[in-house]
Amino acid sequence: MLAAWYERNGSAAEVLVVGEMPLPEPGPGEVRVRLAWSGVNPSDVKSRARRPLIAPRIVPHSDGSGTIDAVGPGVSASRIGERVWTWNAQWQRPMGTAAEAVVLPSAQAVALPPQVSLQVGACLGIPGLTAVQAVRLAQPLPGQTFLVTGAGNAVGHLVVQLVRRCGARVIGTAGSATRHELARGSGADQVLDYRDPDLARQIRDLTGGEGVDGVIDMDFASTASLLPSGVLRPHGRVVCYGSNVPGELPVDFRTLLFQSLCLQFFVVYELTPADRQACIAELSACLESGALQFSPGARFPLASVADAHLCVEQGRSTGTVLLAL
Repeated sequence: MLAAWYERNGSAAEVLVVGEMPLPEPGPGEVRVRLAWSGVNPSDVKSRARRPLIAPRIVPHSDGSGTIDAVGPGVSASRIGERVWTWNAQWQRPMGTAAEAVVLPSAQAVALPPQVSLQVGACLGIPGLTAVQAVRLAQPLPGQTFLVTGAGNAVGHLVVQLVRRCGARVIGTAGSATRHELARGSGADQVLDYRDPDLARQIRDLTGGEGVDGVIDMDFASTASLLPSGVLRPHGRVVCYGSNVPGELPVDFRTLLFQSLCLQFFVVYELTPADRQACIAELSACLESGALQFSPGARFPLASVADAHLCVEQGRSTGTVLLAL
C-alpha cells in the first residue's frame, strides 16, 4: 500500500516520505480500514516537528475515514463493508491514517451514518470530539453568553453551533475575514478580532459590563491575559483545549480567587472511557439528525502530504485539511 511516513523530526519537506509499505493485517479485536481520506490536524504537524518518535517510522495522522475491509479474531464479520471514521489512530501508536489502510482496535472505527460524507468523516476524531467535550464541560444554559475563541477554526465553528443549540448567546473571536464569515455562518451573534488591543472592553460592552458566563478556549496563552480585565463574570468557567504557548504562562491568581473562577483543561486524546463514549454518542446523534454543519478544508493528494502539513502550519485552511487516499 502507499503511505506517508517520517523517521525523524523536522520540517515537512525535509522528513516526510511517500512510498510503499506492506498492507497490515488485523489482529485480535482489530479491524482494517481502507481509507478514503486522512484528516490533518495541528497536533499532527506539531508531532512531526518536535514530538519524540515512539518507533523508528511514524505514519502520521489520527483522523480518517473509509470502509472496513477485514476484521481480526473476535470482531464480527458483519463489520466488513461498514463506512467508518477513526479516532486516536496514531496516538501512542506508530501507524496512523496517512496511508491507504490502517489497522486499529474495533472501537476506534465508528460507524458513519449513510447521509454523512467520507470527507466529513475525516473531520470527526479530533475537531468533532473536542467540540462536543468542550461544550459538555462548559454546560451552557439558555440565556447565558459564552465567549468562543477561534470561532472560525475547525473546532471553534462546531463549538459555536453546539452552544447555540443549548440556547446560549455566542461572542466569537477570529482573525481573517473568511474565519469571521464562517463563525457568523455557524451562529455566532458577534465576532470580534482576537488581535484587537481593545478586545476586553468590547466583550465587556457586549455583556453590559458583566462579562460572559463562560469561555470555551483554544488559546489559553491569550485568554489568561484577558481574565483580569473582567471579560468573565464571577463564578464563571474557562474550558480550554489548547494554547499557542505550550510552556509556563502567567495567570493572575487574585482574579481567579476573588472572582471564584474555574479553569478546566482537557486534551481530546486522553478522554476517559466514559467521556469518550458519551462524546461519540452525542456526536453520532448530531450526525444522524443533521444538527451540525461541517466545512472540510483544503484537499491534497497523498503525494503532496508535505504541502498539506504546510497548509496547516500556515493556517491557510478554515476547515480540516484532508488527504485523498
